[in-house]
Amino acid sequence: MTRPTPISVKVLAFLRHPLKPEKRRQFRRARNASSQPRVDPNDYQDWVRRYDTITVEDRHAMGVSLKSLAYQPLISVVMPVYDPHEGHFRQAIDSVRDQVYPNWELCIADDASPTEATRAIIADYAAMDPRIKGVRRAENGGISAASNSALDLAQGEFVALLDHDDLLPNQALYEVIVELNAHPQADIIYTDEDKIDEDGRRFGAYFKPDWNPELLLSQNFMNQLSVYRRSLVNAVKGFRIGFEGSQDYDLALRCVAVSSADKIRHIPAVLYHWRRTARASEFSQIQLERCIASAQRAKADYLSSIGEAGDVLRNPKSDHSDRIIRPIPVPAPLVSLIVPTRNRADLLRPCLDGLMNRTSYQPLEIIIIDHQSDDPETLELLDQVVRDPRVRVMPYTGAFNYSAMNNRAVESASGDVVCLLNNDIDVVTPDWLTEMVAHAVRPQNGAVGAKLIYPSGRIQHAGVRLGMGGLAGHIFCHSERESLGHFGRLHLVSNVSAVTAACLVVRKALYQDVGGLNETDLLVAFNDVDFCLKLRAKNYFNVWTPFAVLVHHESPSRGPDTTAETKPRFTKECNWMLETWGDVLQQDPYFNPNLSLDTHNFDLAFPPRRVKPWQHHFVDSRMTRAE
Repeated sequence: MTRPTPISVKVLAFLRHPLKPEKRRQFRRARNASSQPRVDPNDYQDWVRRYDTITVEDRHAMGVSLKSLAYQPLISVVMPVYDPHEGHFRQAIDSVRDQVYPNWELCIADDASPTEATRAIIADYAAMDPRIKGVRRAENGGISAASNSALDLAQGEFVALLDHDDLLPNQALYEVIVELNAHPQADIIYTDEDKIDEDGRRFGAYFKPDWNPELLLSQNFMNQLSVYRRSLVNAVKGFRIGFEGSQDYDLALRCVAVSSADKIRHIPAVLYHWRRTARASEFSQIQLERCIASAQRAKADYLSSIGEAGDVLRNPKSDHSDRIIRPIPVPAPLVSLIVPTRNRADLLRPCLDGLMNRTSYQPLEIIIIDHQSDDPETLELLDQVVRDPRVRVMPYTGAFNYSAMNNRAVESASGDVVCLLNNDIDVVTPDWLTEMVAHAVRPQNGAVGAKLIYPSGRIQHAGVRLGMGGLAGHIFCHSERESLGHFGRLHLVSNVSAVTAACLVVRKALYQDVGGLNETDLLVAFNDVDFCLKLRAKNYFNVWTPFAVLVHHESPSRGPDTTAETKPRFTKECNWMLETWGDVLQQDPYFNPNLSLDTHNFDLAFPPRRVKPWQHHFVDSRMTRAE
């Protein structure tokens, strides 16, 4: 007795459901926007050539659109310098001078470079352009001290961070200003980034999510390009000495701690090129362990500053990232595990054995929802397990309604925390429930999901992405269990829009506050996505953790949604989701619009779903004519 996970693109493409005209257009636009031409979805060079190469016409359009922007604050680009490669240093400065947005200043602090060439380059550029300022430190103090010296020169309302050999594309500061005009309250703006080699070849793009507080504690995904309100940087007293190698991470965490989620903005565009050369000259490359230790201290300080407990440990599965072990309250809350079933003792027996004998978390109760089982073996199994005082069986009669089953069980649950669990789930790691409860009890969190593995060893669930096929689908489905995913995401705790109810942990009070699962309109499919979106609408963060691992056989007892018998019900549920959530389903804040909705992985979108800001007028008028 299992419910289906969010349906795949292929299944949705198979459907011919009778949508209303406007919803049919919405569904078609979403499907067409994500459909790719015959290209290699991993060919970043081709993607850059098609969609991220700025033309003369683009620059002109940006200049025209700038005239309509009322808010054009000074941006101070802060650059600490120490013994740079002369050519790369000049290119970095030139990339600032080539910005379409003109209201900037470049503040350079030379950290007592050993050669006169660095001083001469700064002097030459300062003489050439009055927007360039320079200071030479009397002695070498490290990157934090040099960055503070550069900050001392800054007069802008905002500061942008730039290393002495990296590059800003022409549109970088223009895009920042567009974002500030749309969100003038912003304290922090971060962008996507990539790398650039000696030959100017771009590679290794990191297409980031919007604000994702759990992911930030795993890795510094904000990184570059980062732009901060200068008053905020001054309030936290700039860069801290002793955090060299992770000084930007430390600054980000301290600024985040005194700002708020609504003031942190992400621009989903590659606006920073990080220089990567064969020469391991960077502090973070030469003294990696020291950098990692600095990052861990920064995270521990951050947790302390916001009043949260947690142990910061090295992530054993992902280099350069950490895992935060969250504490369980004392006394530990009772967890009610709710398992719907109908027959299939072969699935239910290992599931219950895993819960009763191979789960380390205590205390717990197990509520088995028995939907009219008539198989002798299953009935005998139920008679056996109820002898354990932690187990009870709740009969359920009538048509299969996964939402109603769970709602009735939650009403009768004694636990402050509930776990919705399929009967085809088997325990892999004994501490799976401890990990999930530790996240679920945190006040800001909603639903918590686990890493579910097929019996074959491949991934079945690593969170739910909105927009696949117009509705939703699983991230990294069918990937290898130990694969890293996009920048290590498969081994990092992160916020997601939704998680599957095949294994979902949430506080009982929250479950009831949002009305539980929708037993009227979503009897079987998408009730978990709807539930998670209701939590998100109340400003709760849904969480996926890779440190709770279970095997999921995925709906062998109930069957698929594409048979002649089940298809009408499934079609109705698809329609309801589109009618109710509309554009929310096409704008997943945790999935970058430069990535494809056609695959479960983080493949490139051909074309991206984001319209460049200087093209808005043209695109909007074209779409109006097409409609």
